[in-house]
Amino acid sequence: MLNNIGLPGLLLIAVVVLVLFGRGKVSSLMGEVGKGITAFKQGMKDGTQEIEQAGDGTSARDVTPAEAEKDKA
Repeated sequence: MLNNIGLPGLLLIAVVVLVLFGRGKVSSLMGEVGKGITAFKQGMKDGTQEIEQAGDGTSARDVTPAEAEKDKA
């Protein structure tokens, strides 16, 4: 179904979205998406560094909240 969408189809979709939501709303939404992608990349980088610091990767730091541990008991 989506295999046949070309450049004219994408332009039509973009115009419809702009008409429905307005330029300001779409702009702020794209800003939030960008912030989310940046936060995701930073989290991946931090996780990789944490694993590398652990040495062989078998002793990663436990990040389970204390409340969750109480529920298990």
